[in-house]
Amino acid sequence: MTARFRLTHLGLVLATLFSPIFLMGCPLPPQTVSFVDLERYTGLWYQIAAYPQFFSRGLVAITAQYSLNEDGTVAVFNRGLEGDFDGEESTIEGTARIVDEDSNAKLAVRFDFPLGGLFEGEYWIIALDEEDYTYAVVSDSTKRSLFILSRTPSMDQQVLDEILADLEARGYDLDKLEYTPQQTP
Repeated sequence: MTARFRLTHLGLVLATLFSPIFLMGCPLPPQTVSFVDLERYTGLWYQIAAYPQFFSRGLVAITAQYSLNEDGTVAVFNRGLEGDFDGEESTIEGTARIVDEDSNAKLAVRFDFPLGGLFEGEYWIIALDEEDYTYAVVSDSTKRSLFILSRTPSMDQQVLDEILADLEARGYDLDKLEYTPQQTP
C-alpha cells in the first residue's frame, strides 16, 4: 500500500471514527483554545508527534501547509516522505471549514480523493502558543487523534514537556504518542 493511498483515505477514516455513533461512552470532548487568528495560523507546520494513524504509517518529515481561501475556508496540503528522508513524496490536499466561528478553534476537513467530499474529519485546536503561534496541538471530540505541531522541525524540550504535562492532565495517553522524524537544517 503506498503512502498516497493511506493519506487519501484520511477523510473516510476520520469521518468514520468521529461519527456520532461512536461517541457513546467516549470521554468528554477536550476544551479548545478560546480563539485562533486563522491568518496567523496559516503557513507551514511540522508534525513533532502524533497518535499513530494508518494513513501516516511509515512516513517521515510530515508537514501541513495551510492557506486561506477567498471563501473563508482553509486550504490544506499535507506532505510526508515514505520510509526515510530520501523516500518518495506522499501528498494530499483538502479543505477545512470553520465549525465554531466564535473561536475558529473547531474545523471540519474534507480531503480531495474519490468520495472524500462525502466525509469530514474533526480538527480541534486544543493548545496554541497564542503569542507567537510557534506550536499547536490538534485533536478531536473523542480524543482518538492527537497531533503536536511546530513551526520548526524540532521543538524546545521545555516547551514540549509543558505540552505533554498538559495533555496528560487532560487524560491523553502519552504512551500512544509517536515522534515524527524531521530533517533539521
